[in-house]
Amino acid sequence: MALIADDTIAFGEEDLRAGGPNGALTHPYVTLFHVGFRTAAIVAYMLCGWFSDSFITSFVTIVLLLSMDFWTVKNITGRLMVGLRWWNYVDDDGKSHWVYESRKGLIQGRINERESKIFWTALILSPLVWGLFFLIALFGLKLKWMLVVLISLTLNGANLHGYIRCKVGNKDSLGTVTSDFLKKQVMQNAINIVTRPSNAPPANPLSPPTNTV
Repeated sequence: MALIADDTIAFGEEDLRAGGPNGALTHPYVTLFHVGFRTAAIVAYMLCGWFSDSFITSFVTIVLLLSMDFWTVKNITGRLMVGLRWWNYVDDDGKSHWVYESRKGLIQGRINERESKIFWTALILSPLVWGLFFLIALFGLKLKWMLVVLISLTLNGANLHGYIRCKVGNKDSLGTVTSDFLKKQVMQNAINIVTRPSNAPPANPLSPPTNTV
């Protein structure tokens, strides 16, 4: 039995601030933790060999940072910074359901744009960096470190996938949404070309003259 709308836990009403003066961050500490944990995990992976020769110590440290980042991004920063939330529940029949939610109406319009950019930039760049680390570990035949990188890709990729589904909606597949978006952009560009005003902007006096037939 699927979860109905009335059972969904409402979120977003507890914080309706639109941001501080001069474009200040609405949630500076939340933003700090959103970037801090994943940055700390990457830095620890890069520099752990300088401070410890024990792979177990480095492994535990990095995985601990990745776990804190995963929990923070999934449960706190996504909800406060961009008004999105994804979660899972099991119904009475034992069937697992994934729920992807987004704030609606005026509440969604109160999202701080700077925080939103920081959120999505960190969310997308982090898996790309770990993907680069995976290639380095693969070609360097560092099998132990590949395990660390695979864990990081799994945790970072789960949050990225979840929030993309929240952003685009969970009724269509990501491939369908991407295709529809590209079609919409092409159609919009075509309409803009057709409906462009006939009076062209004044020519640059420094540009060479063109021949008119």
